[in-house]
Amino acid sequence: MANYDIRPLQLRLLDILMAIDEMCQKHNLKYYLVDGSLIGAVREKGFIPWDDDMDICMPRADYEKLIEHSREWLPSPYEFVCFENDPKYPLHFGKVQDASTTLIERPHLYYLGGVYVDVFPIDGAPEGKFAQRLYDIKYKYLKKALYFLFRDPYRHGHGPSCWLPLFVRRCYTLLELQMKIKQHMMLYDLRTSRIAAVNHNDGLGSMVDKEKVLGEPTPIEFEGKTVMGMRDNDAYLTQLFGDYMTPPPEGKRHQHNFHFMDLNLPYREYLSKIDEK
Repeated sequence: MANYDIRPLQLRLLDILMAIDEMCQKHNLKYYLVDGSLIGAVREKGFIPWDDDMDICMPRADYEKLIEHSREWLPSPYEFVCFENDPKYPLHFGKVQDASTTLIERPHLYYLGGVYVDVFPIDGAPEGKFAQRLYDIKYKYLKKALYFLFRDPYRHGHGPSCWLPLFVRRCYTLLELQMKIKQHMMLYDLRTSRIAAVNHNDGLGSMVDKEKVLGEPTPIEFEGKTVMGMRDNDAYLTQLFGDYMTPPPEGKRHQHNFHFMDLNLPYREYLSKIDEK
């Protein structure tokens, strides 16, 4: 389990979420709680007690609007970071982060920012099970290549284990790989698809009926606030997790266990201190 106090972090994440909610209401954007954050809303009416992150998703069109307008729409100290607006950003989906904090999630990612809420774009997906499986396999291949792009090739020595990371580095730049992933995710237009891929990272389990399950954002209680869930939260969560109303045993309760976190130090100040050394 994490070696830091979860609750202060959760409250900062809640602040970020409420800033996102206010922005979405003001600018007519849709968002939904997703994954463990949605389980928390349904089962706990707030955070899962051990949860140290928060996830939302947005239809691709709204996600692209956020990329374009985040600097004017999000209040300080919040900022939206993604590979489209930051060439050093290592992932293929974005985050709304709190610039008044410092977070280093994993040292091998070489990225410094603040505590964050993950924002996943919702795209369309194919309808047939076989086509869905092929679509998911290609996505997982590209996502794994992105992992190998950052992994130290010599972490396990100079034998065969270093060949694949080195091969990926010869084939792709970071931006090329991020663009390939984005293009694959967007193969099926959400606006004309019956199936929505709510979070590509969740694979086949996240592919749901766009109208019956995802639907319009639906108010749900979270930590005494009103935020947005799906039309049929139960159908989505059951498909993805099975019996989500029963908490997992203690040994299977996932946490990030971040490499470094300071809720009182702006990450740009932390970065300037490093540069001075």
